[in-house]
Amino acid sequence: MELGAFSISLNVKDIQVSKEFYEKLGFHVFGGDSTQNWLIMKNGTTIIGLFQAMFDSNLMTFNPGWDSEARNLENFDDIREIQKDLKRKGLELQMEADVDGEGPASLMITDPDGNQILLDQHV
Repeated sequence: MELGAFSISLNVKDIQVSKEFYEKLGFHVFGGDSTQNWLIMKNGTTIIGLFQAMFDSNLMTFNPGWDSEARNLENFDDIREIQKDLKRKGLELQMEADVDGEGPASLMITDPDGNQILLDQHV
């Protein structure tokens, strides 16, 4: 199972303050829209997402269909196939992708320690 590009999605209190902090650590804005309270920032191959008032907690995020540069991959495991595999393995999903859909979709699982994992396919 290939989960795609990995990043940490951070629940931040003030997107501008967080942006400035991470810029001091060498990150630059890679995507997003601060007027919509979300930014994707990158430092080398490390990616973080800053999300103000969108999530209750920090998340591990995987993007099936993308590489670390957010470029579409020609071949990848579709989120619906990943979802079937996770369910087959007995994992409980907190949010599911529409099994009859295609293209962009999301699912969410929680690890045994309560850490949320978002699989967010954009293609």
